[in-house]
Amino acid sequence: MELKPGYKQTDIGIIPEDWEVDTVLSTTPLNRKNGIVDGPFGSNLKTIHYKKSGIPIITSGYVTDGVFLATDYLYVDAEKFDQEKRSAVRAGDIVMAKIGARCGASAILPDWHETGILSGNALKITVDNTRHSTYYIWQVLWNLYSNGNIEPLRTVGAQPAISMANLKKYKIPLPPLPEQHVIATALSDVDALITALDRLIAKKRDIKQAAMQELLTGKRRLPGFSGEWKTVRLGEITEIDVDNLNSNTSPEYTFRYIALEDVDQGVLTGYSELVFRFAPSRARRKVRRNDILVSTVRPNLKSHLLIRDDTPDLVCSTGFSVLRCKPSLAVPDYVYFHLFGAHIGRQIETLLTGSNYPAINGSDVRALQIPLPPLSEQRAIAEVLSDMDAEIAALERKRDKTRLLKQGMMQELLTGRIRLV
Repeated sequence: MELKPGYKQTDIGIIPEDWEVDTVLSTTPLNRKNGIVDGPFGSNLKTIHYKKSGIPIITSGYVTDGVFLATDYLYVDAEKFDQEKRSAVRAGDIVMAKIGARCGASAILPDWHETGILSGNALKITVDNTRHSTYYIWQVLWNLYSNGNIEPLRTVGAQPAISMANLKKYKIPLPPLPEQHVIATALSDVDALITALDRLIAKKRDIKQAAMQELLTGKRRLPGFSGEWKTVRLGEITEIDVDNLNSNTSPEYTFRYIALEDVDQGVLTGYSELVFRFAPSRARRKVRRNDILVSTVRPNLKSHLLIRDDTPDLVCSTGFSVLRCKPSLAVPDYVYFHLFGAHIGRQIETLLTGSNYPAINGSDVRALQIPLPPLSEQRAIAEVLSDMDAEIAALERKRDKTRLLKQGMMQELLTGRIRLV
């Protein structure tokens, strides 16, 4: 393969002639120990060492989404920290998950963060900022993880884990420092946009949740509506006439099967195509447009779904209770929004209190109570909340598109195929 002018072949691929190839370890401060180090061995940092204040413990769970996010810390005292100071982690260090399904995920400890100590499931990389850009090095490592190319850094064994030796000797492309800074700035600008969209989405969700609490309870009425509401049980306004699969079903018939794990906060994330020869116990309920699937089993008690489209050959797990609204009494969207409200949540929690089995049944679902306005007001409320959902969905699509854009930028900028200087 003929090389483009200004590029060279290396053992990690084709890169610009003025770039170098070196190990991750080479990017740490020269003549200084513990540039790459993991947390203390398990027996050296146990629950008996945890305190309510002191030096914070930095765990892998804080970095698995690529952004440092910690809400509740555990701590060690100064004496324990001094014993394990090789595992100190400071602002500006790259923190990486060392063990578990998401090992290799990482984030930079923010500039405002105080010095901490790594947990046993984390490691850190200190980059020499006089020679390299921490953000650039982190983006190279994050690119490996997000593309599923982290295997060269892992150990061989039943438990997924990062090999410290493999990480230290792993070779990466290294542009001159000014170009590292330019690449880092371009990628961090996109990261900032993604973060801003995430915050806006979270804000819009909070606004929608507040609107639900007001509109679905009648505390706030939409213009043009008045009069009394009534409280009803779901069983009064819905019917259970769901068609069950049986042995008369065609012996080689393919259905689309929705399991509890296929639904996340009202979004269908996938389904399985199954060929049924006889009616299986785990999937026997045929569903159709405007059916409401109510999750009855923890930890999926908010995996509810409204079937909005005409989708033939769709069946659902028996982990759902299926409600079909009576058209003269209830609007499906209005009833469905109630399933995510605090009023229904409190009723379900009451049913589960003291239960050895974390589930409710179909009778429990039909006994759940909601406030019910006239049909016209139900439609108006559902329309307002649906518009909010549509706005949130549009923002999520924009964020996801921006993430894909960044992924493409990383492939081009971190290999030197596109130069910014």
